[in-house]
Amino acid sequence: MTTEPAPAASGPADLDHLLEHVGRFGPFQVWQCALLLLPVIFNAFSNLCYVFTAGDLNYRCHIGGCENGTQSEPYNPPWLHNAVPFRESTNQPAKCERYHPLRSDAPFGGACNVSDFNSSFIERCTDLVYEDPAERTIVNDFELLCDENRWKVTLVGTLHNVGQVVALALSGVISDRFGRRITLLLCVGIGSTLGILRSLTVGYGSFMVFEFLEPVFGSTVYTTAFVLCQELVEPKRRVIVKSVVLVAYALAEAAIGLLAMQLRNWRTLTRALFLPGILSIPLLWTTVESMRWLLTKGNHREVIRILHRIAKSNGRPAPSEELLAKFTLQQQSKAGAQDGERIEEKSFVQLLAETCRYRRLMWRIVNCSFCWFTNAMVYYGLTLNSVTLAGDKYGNFILITLAAIPPSVAINCILNRYGRRKTQCGSLLLCGLFCLLTLTALKDIAWANVTLFLLSKMAISLSFSTLYIYTAEIFPTSLRQSFISFCSMVGRFGSMLAPQMPLLQALWGPLPMVLFGSVALLSGLLILEFPETTGTTLPDTLEEAATLNNARPMRKPHQQQSSPGAMEEAKLTMPE
Repeated sequence: MTTEPAPAASGPADLDHLLEHVGRFGPFQVWQCALLLLPVIFNAFSNLCYVFTAGDLNYRCHIGGCENGTQSEPYNPPWLHNAVPFRESTNQPAKCERYHPLRSDAPFGGACNVSDFNSSFIERCTDLVYEDPAERTIVNDFELLCDENRWKVTLVGTLHNVGQVVALALSGVISDRFGRRITLLLCVGIGSTLGILRSLTVGYGSFMVFEFLEPVFGSTVYTTAFVLCQELVEPKRRVIVKSVVLVAYALAEAAIGLLAMQLRNWRTLTRALFLPGILSIPLLWTTVESMRWLLTKGNHREVIRILHRIAKSNGRPAPSEELLAKFTLQQQSKAGAQDGERIEEKSFVQLLAETCRYRRLMWRIVNCSFCWFTNAMVYYGLTLNSVTLAGDKYGNFILITLAAIPPSVAINCILNRYGRRKTQCGSLLLCGLFCLLTLTALKDIAWANVTLFLLSKMAISLSFSTLYIYTAEIFPTSLRQSFISFCSMVGRFGSMLAPQMPLLQALWGPLPMVLFGSVALLSGLLILEFPETTGTTLPDTLEEAATLNNARPMRKPHQQQSSPGAMEEAKLTMPE
């Protein structure tokens, strides 16, 4: 094999030039990105595991005299309407209530006619018959039964999202201080261990403690892995990498449904989801640290070692010693210049105070925060509500999670063809429309109802993916990351509210879908106030951001594809 000569020392000596020489997207980067998909998969397991571990069950009162009380009793026999009230919103029998019998429970074999019960008097029961006697969740394991305990079940998902908010606040600080790779290894190891320990709990209180602690560590791995992937590849490849990451995340969500279908015990399911995280640590140990982070810490020697490793794996010649020496000197000079510039930079508080002078920017922050809230609530709400649809809850969950794949693959083409504002607005309006259509007569047709759910999920997935890019393009460079983090933090309140939808459904069956559809339509209309950013340069100052509606210079051709620069800014807020 012929090798290329080392680049001349007289040429540029920045990191991008060195990466061009050793190979920007060779076997080394492909293998590293493949390894970093593992934390993405584990994050999906962490985020939606509670859908089945804390999933509600279908059960009803045991009716003595009508059945013998064995595990083989049918859940919904023909005579059940005579003995048990049914919920109109779900057409399911009441879980802990029955009609008062007009006679003492007769020996098994009674007719159980409507005349045997007083439907005007409803009483409580303690003996229950389950639709699936083999299924075990914390509901029957910790006796969180009947309507008075439903809030404890829905609180699991909300507390999990509170843990994610804490993780969002800590992950950036930890990774910037200790490095991306070490943060990734620690969080995968600690998060997986806490998940397994959660499966060993014997009470609701201890379960909730681990339900909070596990996402504090486990939910940070997505962001860290995504950053490492993005920093390994050249800008024009980042859109492809992002699509692969989103597809892997959706497939991992679907895998939860497949595993839950086979493993009906929540303890077994939890261990099956979190044990691979611990086993993957030796593989993740072979990943490399972010070279850009190492440069910010002045660790040029480690960067050079990684460059030699990349060159060897990609079959390319290593940079010459003279060029590497020039690279080190250039980075040292750059660091010194940046230190001098920081003295003259305005503080964050000063920049924030200046933002208040621009009414358009303030309204944009409020509008963007509401859009994040809407996207998070509807995205996770539809996923969680999928298990309440008619039919097999496992199959419905799998279909709903897979519905996120087509938008993830097509987003780049859609954005380039229709622009940011039209895509964001259109996807939200379509999502709202499909959600409201589920309240029409179509809800009584099982396949039509599921299809509308799928279309809603596809629309909100496209909206969410667009929002990550769009948000980074409408704020100035000086405050871009701060505003993205703020909007994302507000969005987390939407994901906290999503697990509470069963409580709203108990008040009025259609209420969750009315809420999803209404806020999606409202947010879609408000998006029209945003400027169109396709083909424009990213704003660097507050003045440029405030005048984005005006004509601005076009991007260069290499900047057109879904704005890699914007993705670089938005990557720290990825969740999902």
